[in-house]
Amino acid sequence: MAQGNNGAARIQEMASGLRESIQKVVVGKSEVIDLAIIALICKGHVLVEDVPGTGKTTMSKALAQSLGCSFNRIQFTPDLMPTDVLGVNFYNQKSGDFEFRSGPIFSQVLLADEINRATPRTQSALLEAMQERQTTVDGVTRHLREPFLVMATQNPVELEGTFPLPEAQLDRFIVRIKLGYPSAEEESDILLRFERDTVLPDLDAVTSEDELVEMQESVTRVRVDDVVRDYIVAVGQSTRTNDSLALGGSPRATLGLYKTSQARAALDGRDFVTPDDVKAMAEPVLAHRLILTSGARLRGINPEQVISGILNTLPVPIER
Repeated sequence: MAQGNNGAARIQEMASGLRESIQKVVVGKSEVIDLAIIALICKGHVLVEDVPGTGKTTMSKALAQSLGCSFNRIQFTPDLMPTDVLGVNFYNQKSGDFEFRSGPIFSQVLLADEINRATPRTQSALLEAMQERQTTVDGVTRHLREPFLVMATQNPVELEGTFPLPEAQLDRFIVRIKLGYPSAEEESDILLRFERDTVLPDLDAVTSEDELVEMQESVTRVRVDDVVRDYIVAVGQSTRTNDSLALGGSPRATLGLYKTSQARAALDGRDFVTPDDVKAMAEPVLAHRLILTSGARLRGINPEQVISGILNTLPVPIER
């Protein structure tokens, strides 16, 4: 138990340092930043969705700089090709052999900016890397360096020039976060902070690669009681039988809810998961994976409302 408490305390300390570093350039948004950190220590990926100008790219770059890991950015456009992401074999006339020129995906933190502006063919180039931490080009498989995190930003699908992400792609993101517009007080703080210089400051790394990998291993030791695990399964199962949903959460989604609940407990300094952890993570983990029926869409129902209804209906387990 002492080892578990120590691991949770170290995760809490690391998260606090990352949050403080990111908030040097991102005003407020503590809960959103915590969701990104939770995804990171769960070895997951983050989908950041909101309208342009709300700080999606700024937050992604700030997180990458604070981690001390290698970082690349891809600006997704309609003419982007899969080889622009993965890399390409080219013929070297001097050596007389084909050589592989690696693409930007060969980094530890990849910012996929405006991912839904690329065609589905290019979007699918990320699938293998996100799930298996490897890429295959011309029949040759190359492993990616751990830790590996994709932070993808996307604009709402109703904006022009966007291609909706397919269900298989959405299922690879462990959480979806929305920044939202700042409050009046926060927006005033933004104006004061950047009134003289609009260039974002460079951030120093607050953790190392080895420390991050250690945290990713420690979070798996956060205890989940049997009744809490059954509650997580019940939430996932309920999405598959809900009348408002044509497609519920996959087993990967249930596993994501399990892992992120562990991480949220660790961020709170605890070495055990409570039902409140599960409730807090249900919407960020599940909402982007659910497909509504046509009737539910006509009635103006959204996935967040469905999840809220499920949580209000299921009996909450009593902790031992």
